[in-house]
Amino acid sequence: MAETIGLIAGGGRFPFLVAAGARSHGHRVAVAGLSGQTDPAIAGEADAYTVVHLGQLGRLLAFFKREKVTTLVMAGTVNKARAMDFRPDWRAARLYFRLHGKAKGDDVLLRAVVAAFEDHGFRVAGPHELVPELVTPAGVLSLRAPTAAEWADVRFGYAAARRLGELDIGQTVVVKKQVVVAVEALEGTNACLARAGTLVKGGLTVVKALKPGQETRADLPTVGLDTIRLMARIGATCLAVEAGKSLFFDLAPAINEAQAAGIAVVGLDETNLAADTP
Repeated sequence: MAETIGLIAGGGRFPFLVAAGARSHGHRVAVAGLSGQTDPAIAGEADAYTVVHLGQLGRLLAFFKREKVTTLVMAGTVNKARAMDFRPDWRAARLYFRLHGKAKGDDVLLRAVVAAFEDHGFRVAGPHELVPELVTPAGVLSLRAPTAAEWADVRFGYAAARRLGELDIGQTVVVKKQVVVAVEALEGTNACLARAGTLVKGGLTVVKALKPGQETRADLPTVGLDTIRLMARIGATCLAVEAGKSLFFDLAPAINEAQAAGIAVVGLDETNLAADTP
């Protein structure tokens, strides 16, 4: 049945894809953009639109209730360094103080936000429920499969990424010859890759994995055409991301560019992570 979907839109193309996907299924879409983060052009994909500052939880809830939203979705990037300077209203401050004594990594904060929306009667859905075609498929996605050395780096990097995720730090690890070159933290994936390129020239493998126990409705790992282009600039030769647990934007053109740059791309699953597979 058609309903009104509430979309909390961060930066990048992802919110546009989610809004278009929801509307293609006959849903009405009420979009709340984040000041200084969201492309204002998203208003053209919305049936109702507002802009809120990070921390204005009360205004966000009021907008969605006024628009008779039943299901909420979060999509898009948030500049984490900028987000550190948010000024919470009383609702957000109350939520934040509930976390007193707890680590405040991405996943902890997102779980608290999801719980707050659910407490107010909203169903929180993962964006992949509206655009399932963005979910990364399993297997070697490029014409070139990873070499034996790249597979060794992929498996090493995957284990490292999972450990990084256990601490709720980041999702991305850059590896060469089973040595960690760079890890993602506050700066985000692209800055992590750029830093790796200044440290090591060529032969880099990039691995991105879901954090153990991660709140998948709010923060799935994402890669896409921009990832491939940046990898080509820094001389990275292999990209591995979890199949079924991540999103791959612009898959077809991204694979075409990967092949032109000699980059192997693989969607990881239990089979190809096994040590006895090629």
